[in-house]
Amino acid sequence: MKYLKLDQKGFVLAEYIWIDGTNGVRSKTKTLDGPVKGPDELPEWNFDGSSTGQAPGDNSDVYIRPVAIYPDPFRGSPNILVLCETWDPDGSPNKFNYRHEAARLMNANAKHHFWFGLEQEYTLLSPEGWPYGWPKNGFPGPQGPYYCGVGTGKVYCRDIIEAHYKACLYCGVKIAGINAEVMPAQWEFQVGPCEGIELGDHLWMARFLLHRVAEEFGAKISFHPKPIPGDWNGAGLHTNVSTAEMRNDGGMKHIEAAMKKLEARHEDHILVYGEGNRERLTGQHETGNIDKFTWAVADRGASIRIPRSCARDGKGYFEDRRPASNGDPYQITGIIVETIFGGLPDEK
Repeated sequence: MKYLKLDQKGFVLAEYIWIDGTNGVRSKTKTLDGPVKGPDELPEWNFDGSSTGQAPGDNSDVYIRPVAIYPDPFRGSPNILVLCETWDPDGSPNKFNYRHEAARLMNANAKHHFWFGLEQEYTLLSPEGWPYGWPKNGFPGPQGPYYCGVGTGKVYCRDIIEAHYKACLYCGVKIAGINAEVMPAQWEFQVGPCEGIELGDHLWMARFLLHRVAEEFGAKISFHPKPIPGDWNGAGLHTNVSTAEMRNDGGMKHIEAAMKKLEARHEDHILVYGEGNRERLTGQHETGNIDKFTWAVADRGASIRIPRSCARDGKGYFEDRRPASNGDPYQITGIIVETIFGGLPDEK
């Protein structure tokens, strides 16, 4: 890649990134005259929304507004990655712009200091769509040796995972760790703790980086919650939640109060917790049943798990295990805030 070392003559390449109408990421590059210090200094841009599932062909312009910038690990300094929101020509948020409403909820409840940490599971596939390392037209040995595994035959694609980890750190994404998961060729990375809307921003950027890194290795990334039917674990987006009240002494009563509210809106949450989640939430393979809300201490078969350490200390956080791996973090964190502290009036 000798061309990456060529002099850019003072120009900066800005990769504008947005979420499309299929819950995927898209991007395109703009040349800037020089460095910028923040997203407010960047121009609004647009794209053909009819080609991304976000607008009809006869009114296809969708506008992208920068909301966060990160160093570019692919092109190097001074180039940047730019996370954007999508907006319609009439000045309203595009129907797939879930960030806007989530940010309103976070700002309105800033005094509660919501902390989030999300555990993103995913599966690495070959170009043909079969999990990496699996026999062609066949299956590996039963689950057991793969979770946090070490050694040939137990883990696959560690080079991709390590490259992604470094790319996240370079960008300033708050990646907290990684591990191989229960199904072979399935991995997890964790993002957080982040306060408020920052969690969604960092998780989406981590997803973009994962796709871009895997692209260079010729691998596909699947966020399907049940990529392989049968006796194989699915993939989730376990969501850890804490408020200032939950972290203080006596916080367990606030956690228990939240459980009652979350139980009352179980179906509403399931609707925005990802596509295909019924295939995963069967009550088996470390999941609760999609039709029933449960919570318990240290139980990975419950809808929501209270860590044993939090129960012992009487404060801390809870883990919502219902979200699917393809869930949108803005929708997930937004509805949790709304359920616990109430919604907002429609924006005028």
